[in-house]
Amino acid sequence: MKRDLVFLGTLISLVFLSLLRSGSPQHLAEEACSVQILVPGLKGDAGEKGEKGSPGRPGRVGPSGEKGDMGDKGQKGSVGRHGKIGPIGSKGEKGEMGDVGPPGPNGEPGIPCECSQLRKAIGEMDNQVAQLTTELKFIKNALPSPAAVAGVRETDNKIYLLVKEEKRYVDAQLYCHGRGGNLGMPKDEAANGLLASYVSQAGLTRVFIGINDLEKEGTFVYSDRSPMQTFNKWRNGEPNNAYDEEDCVEMVASGGWNDVACHITMYFICEFDKENV
Repeated sequence: MKRDLVFLGTLISLVFLSLLRSGSPQHLAEEACSVQILVPGLKGDAGEKGEKGSPGRPGRVGPSGEKGDMGDKGQKGSVGRHGKIGPIGSKGEKGEMGDVGPPGPNGEPGIPCECSQLRKAIGEMDNQVAQLTTELKFIKNALPSPAAVAGVRETDNKIYLLVKEEKRYVDAQLYCHGRGGNLGMPKDEAANGLLASYVSQAGLTRVFIGINDLEKEGTFVYSDRSPMQTFNKWRNGEPNNAYDEEDCVEMVASGGWNDVACHITMYFICEFDKENV
């Protein structure tokens, strides 16, 4: 209270000084008479508590407190999601064989098969394959080279090879003998026609065949020494033993026979029995 009175006196003094500096004494006296001095009254009773104001702005974050003691262990949480599958490991050792299981149930009966024709066809094919295999083996063993043969001809019992190497009659016979055969011996019309076609298709005009009268003039026999029967295909005027030296026989492309000298050279046909191949 005393401090307030001192403050008030000081305020009044400052007012008087400002008036003295700004005007005449008369004027100051007039204005001085009009100054009212306000003195604070006694302290009143405390008023009622006002309403709660709105929240202030958040203050600055305070410093971290000291670390407290560790709390109790919490309850176990639920199982998390499965993680990614890891890399495949190395292959393990083979385990021991397990026990044999029980036999399974019987299957349903199969559909009846009429296989007799099928078995017959398969059997025939097997025979043909065996025959071709044998013939192929024979040809490989019988021939000096593929170029020396103008194909192969065969019947039910015979195989014929036209050899495109010029040889004398005796050498041709030795060639065929060395491979298990003879010079070709047409003993009937069918065999003779087959050999004639063979010669013609090969583009040849004549070949040696296995017929001769080397042992007895005029008595022709086959190269296996079997006698000639009723069948022959001599051309007109043949055999004529020209110059007394024609003791061997050739076949021309038309299928006719002609006696010729044995020392001349020409292509020839070998004949083989299938049962001996």
